[in-house]
Amino acid sequence: MSKIDIKLLFAGLQKQMIAQLNTNREFITHPGSKGDSLENAWIEWLRTYLPNRYNVDKAIVIDSEGNTSHQMDIVIYDNWYTPFIFTQNGFHYIPAEGVYAVFEVKPDIKGNVDDKNYIEYSAEKIESVRVLKRKAAGFINGGIARPARPLTKIIGGILCSTNTYTRNNNSTIKGHIQNQTKLKTIDLGCIADYGSFYVDYDPNDEIIDAGHKAYLEFYNNRTFKSIKFSKADNSMVTFFFQLTRYLQQAIGTIPAINLKEYLDNIGEKLDEEI
Repeated sequence: MSKIDIKLLFAGLQKQMIAQLNTNREFITHPGSKGDSLENAWIEWLRTYLPNRYNVDKAIVIDSEGNTSHQMDIVIYDNWYTPFIFTQNGFHYIPAEGVYAVFEVKPDIKGNVDDKNYIEYSAEKIESVRVLKRKAAGFINGGIARPARPLTKIIGGILCSTNTYTRNNNSTIKGHIQNQTKLKTIDLGCIADYGSFYVDYDPNDEIIDAGHKAYLEFYNNRTFKSIKFSKADNSMVTFFFQLTRYLQQAIGTIPAINLKEYLDNIGEKLDEEI
């Protein structure tokens, strides 16, 4: 039986991605173009390795009342059960019910947008998605009608090429992460040449009760517990495995979208007796 060295395989993937991010960061000088190139690199990497049930795009998230999020660098969303994605003038508008995860992309985890550090800025963008109203519908499973499921968490994170805070000192990053509360809490991130991280919160279980109110209460009661960093040479692999674990083992499948809510807001009705 032939064998392959898994460690070398992962190391090759890591070096390839880091080289691409570094090239974009060093040789593209226009800020807007540099940001686009980094976002595209992360998007293509996630598209390549995530299962086909997940779509990955830059997008704006909307709800049935017409509320919108900030423009998100990366949205991971459902490719099976979300029946409509609006595209207008190159922008994707994704219904909030279809969203699994959102990420902000930055060249460096150290930096500021106006008076906010990048972590705080990313947290506010994540909040703009989580605050949107999601309405789950009942569904059929095995021929049996089931009530609407509780809403799932929306994973929020930050993806960077490098870290110019004091090297081998996680305390600054931890402090900024710990300052984000409620709907602004950050779940995980990756700094390509420094390490990935994930954050444990209390409570850290799934949302038990159905409805938007229970979903908001879950985040409002969430408190920081700990943060765990990977080794630098395993940053991409550990991030990807942690993300995949969240998607497949913590969230699974998003709740069924309540199409009635969208039609109600344009004055139309669905035939519910089918």
